[in-house]
Amino acid sequence: MGLKEIYLKNYKKLLIIPIVMFILSFIIIINTFHETGDIVHKDITLKGGVSATVYTKEPKEDIENFLASRLEGEFFVRRLTEFGSNEQIGIIVEATDIDAATITKLLEEKLNIELTEENFSIEETGPTLGESFYKQILNSIIFAFIFMAIVVFITFRNIIPSIAVILTAFFDILVTIAVIDFLGISVSAASIASILLLIGYSIDTDILLTTKALKRKDLEVNERLFSSVKTGLTMTGTTIAALVVGYFISNSIVIQKIFFIIIIGLIADLISTWIMNLGILKIYLDKKHG
Repeated sequence: MGLKEIYLKNYKKLLIIPIVMFILSFIIIINTFHETGDIVHKDITLKGGVSATVYTKEPKEDIENFLASRLEGEFFVRRLTEFGSNEQIGIIVEATDIDAATITKLLEEKLNIELTEENFSIEETGPTLGESFYKQILNSIIFAFIFMAIVVFITFRNIIPSIAVILTAFFDILVTIAVIDFLGISVSAASIASILLLIGYSIDTDILLTTKALKRKDLEVNERLFSSVKTGLTMTGTTIAALVVGYFISNSIVIQKIFFIIIIGLIADLISTWIMNLGILKIYLDKKHG
C-alpha cells in the first residue's frame, strides 16, 4: 500500500495532528505571556538596552564570567568571527537595564585597554523606541493577514477553501512562535520580520493546492488534490535544504536566527498544508460531489 492509499484511508484521523499542535502551541505561548508579559522573548532591539562591539581576542567565556560578577541585569555575550572562518575577531555584548557608560567602563576594566572608535562601537536603544518598533512590526503582520484574506476570498469566492488557506497561514505562525518560545530564543526586529516571509510562503503552497483542487474540474477529486503534492513538496524541500546550508555556512548570528525561524515555519507548513488543508479540501470536495 502506497503513501497515497494510506493517506486516503486515514486522512480524517491525521487531522488530529494539527489539532494537537494547535493546542500545545497555544499553551506554550500563553505560558510565555504569563512569564514575560509578551508572546515572545524580546531582545534589546525590541525592549531597549545597549549593544557593544569590542574587537579583541579575549575569550568570550572570560568576559561573560566577569560581567556576570558585576551585572545584575540580563545580558548576552557572543563571539564575532571573521567571514569564512571561525576565528574570533571580537565579541558583542548585549545588555538590558544598563547604560552605555557603565558597560564601556566594565569592558575597559576587564580588557585593560582604552576603548576608542577604532576598536569599539556601541549602540543604545531606548525602551520606548524598541516597544514602538515592536508594535509597528506586529501591526504589519496583522495588516498582511487582512489583505491576504481579502485576496484569497476574491480569488476563490468560496468560504471553506478560503478559510482553510488563512487557517493554514495562522497555524504556521502560531507553531513557529511556540517553538521559538519553547527553545527560549530571543527575538529581534529582523527575526519578527522573517515571519512576514512565512506568511507569503505559506499562502504560496496553499494557493497551489487550492487552485488545482477547485479549478481542475477535468480530473477526479483525489487526482486534483494529489496533482499538487509533488510540486509543493519539491518547492518546500528545496527551500529547506537551501536554508539549512545557509544556516551552517553563515557566521552572522542574526542571519542564522532568521534562517532557523523560517526553517521551523516551513516544517510547520508541511503539516498544515499537506495534512490539514489537504484534509479539509478532501472533506469539502467529497461532500460537494456527493
